[in-house]
Amino acid sequence: MTRLSLLAAALLAMPFVAGPGLAADIAAGKQKAQMCATCHGRDGIATAPDAPNLAGDSDIYLAEQLRAFRDGRRRHQQMSIIAQGLSDEDIADLSAWFAAIEVTATLPAVD
Repeated sequence: MTRLSLLAAALLAMPFVAGPGLAADIAAGKQKAQMCATCHGRDGIATAPDAPNLAGDSDIYLAEQLRAFRDGRRRHQQMSIIAQGLSDEDIADLSAWFAAIEVTATLPAVD
């Protein structure tokens, strides 16, 4: 396959990979994420010991998990209640915000 053919195939596949097609608003996601800060931290790094870090996760993964909490396919005492009030737009915005946060890792110095 030529490079042009590969590029064309990738561009045609993008809508199917990206999800339902809502245009996510990262700035709106940042605002909406204030409600998440108590457990997941202002920067998506969890402050509660039983809450996962959200920073840097895939927007597709985050959106699917929020929809699963909202729809009852996944259950958690707090998240199931919180997600009930989220629209598809809220989920897209929140997922875009947390996915946009860059996370770096430093390996420990081991001799």
